[in-house]
Amino acid sequence: MALDIKVGDVLRMKKAHPCGNSLWQVGRLGADIGLTCQKCGRHVLLGRSYLERRVKDVIPRSTQASGPDLNPGPEL
Repeated sequence: MALDIKVGDVLRMKKAHPCGNSLWQVGRLGADIGLTCQKCGRHVLLGRSYLERRVKDVIPRSTQASGPDLNPGPEL
């Protein structure tokens, strides 16, 4: 099964990271895929074949809940 992932997508892994989180954001694509833990910020590189076996779900960046607006503009 070939994964259809893009930079910015969030991956839910089958097993949790030692910090307790199972969500990782894709930061780099290629033979190795760069991931950043959404809780502790740890950055890892995993081989594509290794990653494909361990991914449970792919959350595209277009369907992710948007966070609070960091630049709300001037107050009146």
